[in-house]
Amino acid sequence: MAKLILSMDGLVLKEIPLAKERTTIGRKPHNDIQIDNLAVSGEHAVIVTILNDSFLEDLGSTNGTVVNGNPVKKHFLQNNDVIELGKYKLKFLGEASGAGAGGDKADFEKTMVLRPASARQTGGEALRTSPGSQRAAAMPQAAAAVAGIADATKTVPPAPQPAAPRPAGQPLGAIQLLSGANAGKELELTKPLTTLGKPGVQVAVLTRRPQGYFITHVEGAARPNVNGQQIGPAPHALKDHDVIELAGVKMEFFLKA
Repeated sequence: MAKLILSMDGLVLKEIPLAKERTTIGRKPHNDIQIDNLAVSGEHAVIVTILNDSFLEDLGSTNGTVVNGNPVKKHFLQNNDVIELGKYKLKFLGEASGAGAGGDKADFEKTMVLRPASARQTGGEALRTSPGSQRAAAMPQAAAAVAGIADATKTVPPAPQPAAPRPAGQPLGAIQLLSGANAGKELELTKPLTTLGKPGVQVAVLTRRPQGYFITHVEGAARPNVNGQQIGPAPHALKDHDVIELAGVKMEFFLKA
């Protein structure tokens, strides 16, 4: 399990395991990590943890959030990253330091980037997939799109891995694009985690769990819409034929027999 090491002036204060999907940081007592210091906002930042991956988001704090000396709004945490909140530091230690050192994330087995219709004028496509997939072979520019994900998250998409077995009795999920240049195309959700969206605009992840499929907001000022309603901060359970709108593209989630 990933964890944070809280310190001040080189003195370790406590160790906090990231056992929750959302770990809040701030000065107010209701936060999971309370830092009682005026340099820290009441609700300063949040860390969203999905499987083995953690995303840091500044919640519009007064003094900002710094990672490794650079101010950030959203950041994909890697092993040994140091989050600075005033005089306090939170060192992120991933679940497997070896994987972090190599830059690969096993759960980012498939990455799909959706481009809004306006991007077509600049050569953008509605659907990008990671190198090594069947769609990548048909779409030569997919590697460039995945490189954009790598720049935005400081991670390198690993080589395709065999699909993890689904829980007994759970149907396979898939999404079908309803708008854009690639309307009608399908993507089977065979991996534990699939990233959707446009880096810098709006990004979400679809996760497969024993209870079913869930969508979680990761990046962007607005959260994705499901059936015309914006989802909340917590993972949102998907039902058969739900319509998702993300980064200007509509898609339908459905379960295969």
